[in-house]
Amino acid sequence: MADRYSPRSNALGFLRLCLALAVLVGHSWPLGLGRATPGLGFTGGQADLGALAVDGFFVLSGFLVTASAGRLGAVRFAWHRCLRIFPGLWACLLVTAACAGCFATFPAALAFARHNALGQPHQWGIGTLFTDTPYGRLTGGVSVVNGSLWSLSFELFWYGVLTALTACGVVRRSPRLVLLLTAGTYSVLLSDLLHQLPETHTVPHPRGSFGPIPFFGSLDTQLLIYLGFLFLLGASAQLYQDRIPAHPALAAAAAALLLATLRFGAFPVLGYPALAYLLLWAACSLPSWTHRIGRTHDYSYGIYIYAFPTQQTLAALGVHQWGLPAYVMASALATALLAAASWHLVERPALRLKHWTPPHPRRPVAAPPVRQVTRDVVTADR
Repeated sequence: MADRYSPRSNALGFLRLCLALAVLVGHSWPLGLGRATPGLGFTGGQADLGALAVDGFFVLSGFLVTASAGRLGAVRFAWHRCLRIFPGLWACLLVTAACAGCFATFPAALAFARHNALGQPHQWGIGTLFTDTPYGRLTGGVSVVNGSLWSLSFELFWYGVLTALTACGVVRRSPRLVLLLTAGTYSVLLSDLLHQLPETHTVPHPRGSFGPIPFFGSLDTQLLIYLGFLFLLGASAQLYQDRIPAHPALAAAAAALLLATLRFGAFPVLGYPALAYLLLWAACSLPSWTHRIGRTHDYSYGIYIYAFPTQQTLAALGVHQWGLPAYVMASALATALLAAASWHLVERPALRLKHWTPPHPRRPVAAPPVRQVTRDVVTADR
């Protein structure tokens, strides 16, 4: 894979855009029709279209940011991650609160922005907003403004783990420890599947049908492990890409294995590695025209964070009554416009601060002592 992958010319941006749009399309059923996301029946409840897209996001994220961590170091890497996540998130929350304030109380709208500002959602709704939409009726009258934010806290957690590993020198000097951590996470995942360990918290579960999204105060342990394994698969692939063969036959086998596990079971056990390999092979092997998409303008993050409230708004305006294809197209168009605005007005200007360094106060330099020259020395020099 190292021979075929180029950091400057790859299809990762194209794949991330496709995954973001897949989340939007998958959400169109519950948000526009009040029905479960497609794929649950085929997979026996293991995953749906939106869950597969989120899984793919974590694989690609682990692959990309591990290269960044090894190149930048812990402090600079953490700074870059904050610039990539928080300015766009804060702008989205403020825009959402400003628009919601026209239909709900401004204190409730501002509380929504404040409680979700750190990337771990603590408030899903704003008063009774969107309770009469198809999704609101599906959840029994629960207000959910932006359900897509649930994954950010898990992403930020694994960014923190990678930052700590980078600070300890693991990423640069001891990549085997990352591989060991991946294997350990996999063993915990297997143990959970074998023993069906109970969940300690309840969060929006991407592998179940859309239902009420409750409040939560800490990360769900099960999701943390499952998504963490996907993230670490991408990280390990980045560190060991010179050991990973890239061949169309292996990609075809991975695709067959992915479909088989989705249909007959054991998706996290065998399907996760197959999904990771298939995505990374595609990043190296897709046509060159895909390499230009997302390289200079990355709208994928904006699409992900704006799609849910945009689709809820369109449903509240009755656009879903035009039919599912029209609703999906209107959602994609409106979300793309917001994502483009987010990138050009917020995200890209924030990323220009990547190389900013806080000024260090300079200590005044003492003047060198004046040498006392005696008459005898001067006479001798002459």
